[in-house]
Amino acid sequence: MSSPRRAIRELPDELISQIAAGEVVERPASVVRELLDNALDAGATQITLRLSAGGVRLISVEDDGDGIVPEQMATALKRHATSKIASLAELESVGTMGFRGEALAAINSIAELALLSRATDQSNAWLLDGRTGELKPAARAGGTTVEVKELFFSVPARRKFLKTDATELAHCIDAVRRHALARPDVGFAIWHDGKLVEQWRRQGDGDAARTRRIGDVLGDDFLAASIAVDHRVGAVRVTGRAGLPDHARSRADQQFAYVNGRYVRDKVIVHAARSAYEDVLHGHRQPVYVLFVELDPARVDVNVHPTKIEVRFRDGREVHQAVRHAVDQALAAPRAALLAQQVDGADPAPAGSWSPAAVGQEDFKPFRPPAQLPLAQAAPDSGATALQAMEELRALWQPRAFTDDADTADVPASGAPVPATPDWPLGHAVAQLHGIYILAENHAGLVLVDMHAAHERIVYERLKTQLDGAQVASQPLLIPATFAATPQEVATAESASAVLQRLGLDVTPFSPRTLAVRAVPATLAAGDAVELARSVLAELAQHEASTVIERAQHELLATMACHGAVRANRRLTHEEMNALLRQMEATERSDQCNHGRPTWRQLTLRELDGLFLRGR
Repeated sequence: MSSPRRAIRELPDELISQIAAGEVVERPASVVRELLDNALDAGATQITLRLSAGGVRLISVEDDGDGIVPEQMATALKRHATSKIASLAELESVGTMGFRGEALAAINSIAELALLSRATDQSNAWLLDGRTGELKPAARAGGTTVEVKELFFSVPARRKFLKTDATELAHCIDAVRRHALARPDVGFAIWHDGKLVEQWRRQGDGDAARTRRIGDVLGDDFLAASIAVDHRVGAVRVTGRAGLPDHARSRADQQFAYVNGRYVRDKVIVHAARSAYEDVLHGHRQPVYVLFVELDPARVDVNVHPTKIEVRFRDGREVHQAVRHAVDQALAAPRAALLAQQVDGADPAPAGSWSPAAVGQEDFKPFRPPAQLPLAQAAPDSGATALQAMEELRALWQPRAFTDDADTADVPASGAPVPATPDWPLGHAVAQLHGIYILAENHAGLVLVDMHAAHERIVYERLKTQLDGAQVASQPLLIPATFAATPQEVATAESASAVLQRLGLDVTPFSPRTLAVRAVPATLAAGDAVELARSVLAELAQHEASTVIERAQHELLATMACHGAVRANRRLTHEEMNALLRQMEATERSDQCNHGRPTWRQLTLRELDGLFLRGR
């Protein structure tokens, strides 16, 4: 027996507010985020958060902002009531943190809310009871206090989904931390059950203040393990700090991205940042970064999700390229000079204080290697193919017999002695260890270099330059490999045939539901053609063609560079070792090999003294 048909009717306002609360308020941290948005929009310079039982019993946000006049306090608790926007034009170019006008009404429907505020032109404050609507005079300095008690008291089923008080407190602290990173001009304090748990003092405006705030929030270790990012492409500017590859983490818990000051979780930004780290991260490690993207508010839609944590860009490719290039350029510069100056507690050199371009040929004269060494020669013409370049470099590094006098090759042809403390960041070679490592002396102490990993990166960067815009050589298959394809795979193969050709792949429809692989990249001819085609088609369907092409080409070149680099157990002369060090200083991303492992390490004199207990 079917149930009787129910009539269509409007829902009561209280139920509508509770439905909205389910979208906006997931846990106490959601309330904290919404109230902080309102405080910042009110012009606050100091915000204090007081919590009890992880925010379930009490959430109180105090600010010193503009306040609310008593005539508008009751209106502030109504649904879709806001001072942030008044028209569609303003909605399409939102410049404030909040704008939906749902937060206070939603919170009031599932908790006991009290609003205490004093506007700048008022002689006293006013207290509004959200449950009864009673408004009465009260004492308070200028600003607003929103007090939320007994969260989810009217919907007890929601309380069962909350975690322990400690977990909920951690989420609340994270919510404040995200705001604090973007607003160094505002001070933040967090109290829990009467105890101060976090405090970040006001730093002021500007990039220097933002750097100090990042250090306060994420720690000085984060600053020491990151580099500054500042890049502008057209109307998009990207600033912040990008973590060094050596300090990547197993979890993506220190990735902070902001769009016009708003913390967001955006796939475009995450993918762009990750792609910038592709060549320098080892395994599945996650990079750390704090990135601020600034662009015209009219070019980004923040009205995508009730929590305002998701955005949609008018031109996602523009933002993707800006973020990727910003992080990539910051990571590209060799860090030898920067790290070598961090000795005996000295302040690190400012980013960009040393660059390969600043080192002229005259600086290399004491250790100029013979003409047959590849590291001293200019890169082949850009028109040369990657395979030819690999063969050239390979031929130049032919092993030669090791002689007893090879270790005396560190004396220049002029007969001048080797300087004891050269100005080169990686110093001068003093020995080779087990045919694998180069030991070099610089003014900071001892440098250890993995010679194969370092040369592999140098060869790889040259091959990338040579193959820029070229097509990967392909190998036709004697018997085409066919496979059952999905409609999306067939559509991608047809629409991206030119892209596949550039990758050395020939994938054509064999039937309405079957694709045939007729050619594969020459260096991967022994692999699984079907699996390769499926993975490339899936990548093309998800990301833009240029990104897929570059990634696929780089994977091929990385394999070629590994085979073309100098091998372990090859005995090098001092001239060859010094030539390698000089090329490392002048090659982008030379601090990591193609697989993301470090190519060199610095041991300072202080660390060496500590090994032998000197000075104790």
